[in-house]
Amino acid sequence: EAAPEAAPEAAPAAPEAITLKVWGPAEDQADENSFLPVACAKFAEAHPEYDITWVFEVCAEGDAGTMVTKDPTVAGDVYMFANDQLGTLLQANAIARLGGAALEQVKADNSETMVASVTSGEGVYGVPFTGNTWFMYYDKSVYTEEDIKSLDAMMAKAPVAFPVTNTWYMPAFFFANGGTMFGDGTDGTAGITFGGEAGAAATTYVANALAAGTMIDDAGGAGMDALRNGKVSALFSGTWDAKNVADALGDNYAAAQLPCITIDGAEKQMYSFSGSKAFAANPNSANLKAATALAAWLGSAEMQELHFDLRNGEVIPCATALLANEKFAANPAAVAQNDTIANTSKLQPSIPEMGNYWGNAESLGKALANGEVNADNAAELTETWNTGLNGGL
Repeated sequence: EAAPEAAPEAAPAAPEAITLKVWGPAEDQADENSFLPVACAKFAEAHPEYDITWVFEVCAEGDAGTMVTKDPTVAGDVYMFANDQLGTLLQANAIARLGGAALEQVKADNSETMVASVTSGEGVYGVPFTGNTWFMYYDKSVYTEEDIKSLDAMMAKAPVAFPVTNTWYMPAFFFANGGTMFGDGTDGTAGITFGGEAGAAATTYVANALAAGTMIDDAGGAGMDALRNGKVSALFSGTWDAKNVADALGDNYAAAQLPCITIDGAEKQMYSFSGSKAFAANPNSANLKAATALAAWLGSAEMQELHFDLRNGEVIPCATALLANEKFAANPAAVAQNDTIANTSKLQPSIPEMGNYWGNAESLGKALANGEVNADNAAELTETWNTGLNGGL
């Protein structure tokens, strides 16, 4: 019998020609050796089924809510966003709900806080690549491990710098004294409760510290200048300032989660906003499957480590498996950021009602920084401010 003829081998499928537009901050695409071009080239190598034309355009994470929603149909197929903009992006149908392997990766790689930061209702909408919060840098030749648990103990030894006029930072004092924002952060009808006697006491605490000179307003780089000059021995910022602080303090460089403050004789824990920065896929993408795979790739643990390396340690990973790695365990800013997210932070609300907070919140910080607030008028000014935060209701 004649041997059966071998079936002809199927010709390999030609790669699918697609274009992927990626939006991210300028720092991640400054040249061909920057994070986005390098990481996307690695994605292309791992996905020979695609013949990808790359388009990189600048959109910082904090601007995604504004830029992507202008016209989601022409925005990046993949973009980076700060999680507080999730509500705005959802309203504009500008962010894709994750499923399948991408969803499994997000849940497997991240802490509950990080997953919650990109969750709305039942859906998960982003691939976190770094935590987003602020914490405390300090001079360890001035403050002991015991001192840094109490801001009052610290200010008794040496002044500190705090961004009083920055609305991302100011809630810390009101959270400490029991204030809330939208209940657990998701109830738009619950409003903001930074007023009343508790709110007035928090305002008075800051006013007194500023008046005594034990706290200075960190605005326009004043805090970093004062740290370099030895006029303050601590400041509050995030990982983006790690190199500057390390350069300023040298061997005395240290960082930690937030301290307590003493109000009416009781120690109260300060809380910063926490959240994440994440990669998102645009549901309007002509290549949504590839865009979702790319978002998951760029936010993977392996790429988080690359991101850290290529940004000189400014972008701290959030993948839990990486945080035990000696590279990060020995990094003061990395440890402080993750301790803060775990212990001394509240998840920043991402509901649309939060939009009313930002513009209205500046007034009290400016009045404090200008020395216009004292124990006599703190209650009235705080109440007026809190009314404004709630849309005048």
